[in-house]
Amino acid sequence: MIISKVLGGLGNQMFQYAAGRALALERGLPFRLDLSGFAGYGLHHGFLLQQVFDCPVEAAKEADVRSILGWQHPAVIRRLAARPQLAALRRKGFVVEPYFHYWPGIKSVPDESYLSGYWQSERYFRDVISQIRKDFSFKAPLTGMNAELSDRIAASDAVSLHVRRGDYVSDNKNKAVYGHCSLDYYRAAINYLADRVAQPTLFIFSDDPGWVKDNLKLDFSCHYVDHNQGIESYNDMHLMSLCKHHVIANSSFSWWGAWLNSNPEKIVIAPANWFVNGNSTKDLILPGWISL
Repeated sequence: MIISKVLGGLGNQMFQYAAGRALALERGLPFRLDLSGFAGYGLHHGFLLQQVFDCPVEAAKEADVRSILGWQHPAVIRRLAARPQLAALRRKGFVVEPYFHYWPGIKSVPDESYLSGYWQSERYFRDVISQIRKDFSFKAPLTGMNAELSDRIAASDAVSLHVRRGDYVSDNKNKAVYGHCSLDYYRAAINYLADRVAQPTLFIFSDDPGWVKDNLKLDFSCHYVDHNQGIESYNDMHLMSLCKHHVIANSSFSWWGAWLNSNPEKIVIAPANWFVNGNSTKDLILPGWISL
């Protein structure tokens, strides 16, 4: 049995699911998700995978987690054992992501494993991409204003542009890890696309659309998508995935919005300075994507 610990926003949940699902598929093993971290979790609208996508989800029971982790299964002990300096004390099947870029050791973990980490690389699920794409099929069709935007996207050289601010700007802990993409990055990305796309139409997604309107002046046709709020915000990812090209933020949300577009001719521009803490993005940015 493979169990993936799932926590965080939708983009993080997708990476955690995809890494565990790929490992389980490759070995013909049952796959379950540890959702216990969402009890009392007040961020990012909770667990969303089952609501948003047509993917198989089986929640791990406490007994499942205990069967792999033994005495280390209580949450407080897991948090302690996940610290790098305590790695030698972990049960063999307690698999903690050792660093941000791709870890080849995942190929040799036991068949009874509990995965704890972010696993933010396509390399973890590259061998089963077709199944992951199927799992991440949006469950509900777009309706109302989103359906109208979908029609506009289909009728144009649509470019999704994502500006994430929010906790990247207001939370000191996140600022120390991510920072935020500069206006110069977005201007350079738009200029790059303008040289390669005849008539780009920008569909702009942001958690701070007022700031974007005031600060990012654009000489192209623009649609500001600002109505998908709260629990409905996943519709932004759906709309992003329908665009022909993408300018993503240093955000797993828009990473997946671009990845879900299966058009091999797409242009995806990503920030070269994804992190400010030194994490390597060599396995996060896909071959063919443009780093600026």
